[in-house]
Amino acid sequence: MLSKHDSIQRDQLEMITLDQLVPPNHLVRKLEAAIDFTSYTFGIRSMRKTIEEVETNMAYRWFLGYGFHDKVPHFSTFGKNYERRFKDTDLFEQIFYRILMTAANKKLISAEHVFVDSTHVKASANKRKFEKKIVRKETRAYQGRLQEEINQDRENHGKKPFPSDKFDKEETKEIKESTTDSESGYYVKDERTKQFAYSFHAAADRNGFVLGTIVTPGNIHDSQILEPLVEQVIEKIGKPEAVAADAAYKTPAITSYLFNKEIIPALPYTRPRTKEGFFRKQDYVYDEHFDCYLCPSGELLKYSTTNKEGYREYKSPKHTCATCSFLSQCTESKDHQKVVTRHIWQTHVEEADHLRHHQDVKPIYAKRKETIERVFADAKEKHGMRWTTLRGLKKLSMQAMLTFAAMNLKKMANWTWQGPKMT
Repeated sequence: MLSKHDSIQRDQLEMITLDQLVPPNHLVRKLEAAIDFTSYTFGIRSMRKTIEEVETNMAYRWFLGYGFHDKVPHFSTFGKNYERRFKDTDLFEQIFYRILMTAANKKLISAEHVFVDSTHVKASANKRKFEKKIVRKETRAYQGRLQEEINQDRENHGKKPFPSDKFDKEETKEIKESTTDSESGYYVKDERTKQFAYSFHAAADRNGFVLGTIVTPGNIHDSQILEPLVEQVIEKIGKPEAVAADAAYKTPAITSYLFNKEIIPALPYTRPRTKEGFFRKQDYVYDEHFDCYLCPSGELLKYSTTNKEGYREYKSPKHTCATCSFLSQCTESKDHQKVVTRHIWQTHVEEADHLRHHQDVKPIYAKRKETIERVFADAKEKHGMRWTTLRGLKKLSMQAMLTFAAMNLKKMANWTWQGPKMT
């Protein structure tokens, strides 16, 4: 049983070196052996707290090269350095990729399968302080490619292509803009979770190393970021054989992009969203040869047009449907006409659905929970990524880069550490 010793022990003098105070297997020794700098490694939220820790923690002093009596710089020095030397530079991106390339050189990166996801980080903004604004909808990364293929599809069906101004027409939406941090986005998950937030999008390899990251406002849909994120990975690391992501990324645009890049999509099953009591979409059978749909009663739904969103419209004959016994299960349309839509890239979604059963693809998707999901869990639990004190996309991008750089560094340090040799 432990008991309190006489306080005189506190004044005891010893001859000891700083090196002796740092345990042989302490993380700082592993970090020094792996690479020659530190960052957000220990999940300390502020520079003021970091300086306090360095002043009292002998392991931190040892790592930074400070002696027992060396004065540690004031925390404001680092803030001034950021404003004068590092603001509006790509320093934090350089740090991230320096660590990543070091890990790659040590043969620790295994990026043939890439796992993509995002997590929301609560912004430093009161959710009740906002203004409603009308803003232009974001341009999608694949918009130009989609427009070309829409017009080609219309021409193939004997329709006139849309004029360019049909696509260029400005589309707007109403948003809530924070008066505290205008670059954050209003995020609604459910009735209890409504807040201003940022989205940290990331890609990881099968070993859990983060390969790339992009920060956006919290109201940007995940599917819009996969393409630029994968392009980032291709540029810095190389093209993967497969990309795994959850149901939010299972879209015609994403599956088309991945197949065109000769990358296998590893995506989950998604349940059809059909109003109760009505036929599901798969109850209408598509005939690729004749380019038409067959309804449950055996009636043809013929091609009508391709709209500017990229969906072909197939319509049933009104006069026949009006007397059909299945009408109440088919449509609520006033003119008794059933319309089934099919995206021009729908075949890619269907091919991805087929592939998810393949013996080589199924284990890839299952690996998500051990890779990117674990990355975000660790980032939230150990590195303060549930919320932020910073404001603005530039500073949040800095936080993401440094946090993921630190996580990669810790993993590399632990994996390469050989420990002190026994004598």
